Amino acid sequence: MTIKILKLLFIYALLPLTFLGLFGCATDDKKADSPEGAYQIAKEFEEADRYEVALQKYADVKNKFPYSSFAPLAELAIADVQYKRESFAEAQIAYQNFRDLHPKHPKIDYVIFRIGMSYYMQLPETIDRDLSLAQDAIYAFDEVIKLFPRSENIKAARENREKAYIMLVEKELYVADFYYKQEKFDSALTRYEMAYNKYPGFGYDPRSLLGAIRSADKVSELKKKRQYTSILLSKFSQSDEAKKIKKEEL
Repeated sequence: MTIKILKLLFIYALLPLTFLGLFGCATDDKKADSPEGAYQIAKEFEEADRYEVALQKYADVKNKFPYSSFAPLAELAIADVQYKRESFAEAQIAYQNFRDLHPKHPKIDYVIFRIGMSYYMQLPETIDRDLSLAQDAIYAFDEVIKLFPRSENIKAARENREKAYIMLVEKELYVADFYYKQEKFDSALTRYEMAYNKYPGFGYDPRSLLGAIRSADKVSELKKKRQYTSILLSKFSQSDEAKKIKKEEL
């Protein structure tokens, strides 16, 4: 068989694939002419984890068909894709924009929950860094808990709200302990008091009270020392911190 014949056979073999590709492109172009078809194309890219293309395709749906029922779906999908690819700051903005535009949407509880999660996922792994976004996360989780008690996200909202609070109280105690070690007892006392008064009920009350008692003793704040000792021994009498106070006889 000559080389020329082999080349011809190869070309003929490729023809069906070429026509198939052309047909596929034509089909996609036709689908993109309708809001449903354009949305489906974007979703296919999302499901294939091609997030950059998916974002552009969802934006096309929103821009080309702004009055269709698929426009808000595309807006929410954009936020979800940003969240999926761990662009949490962008996700938070997208969810917030959706909430502002569609405050009565049936999935608004999910949107508010995801706003909280977008803040939460931006928190650092260690408490010695900036935790200011924790308050934003807590605020969103509180909204879900108060406004949507039957939401399917209620459990996760409560759990992550507690985790955010624990990070904040641990940060407060971290700073308080630092001041105490530096013998800045006035500042330490203020921080221990803040940890106890601002973040009660998360399992750190005895530790906060012990620090406050020791700090108050160092600066001769006898009234506060007696007050916090009484609380520790009455409310948390079985805690290790209460046993330490009894041994120290402060």
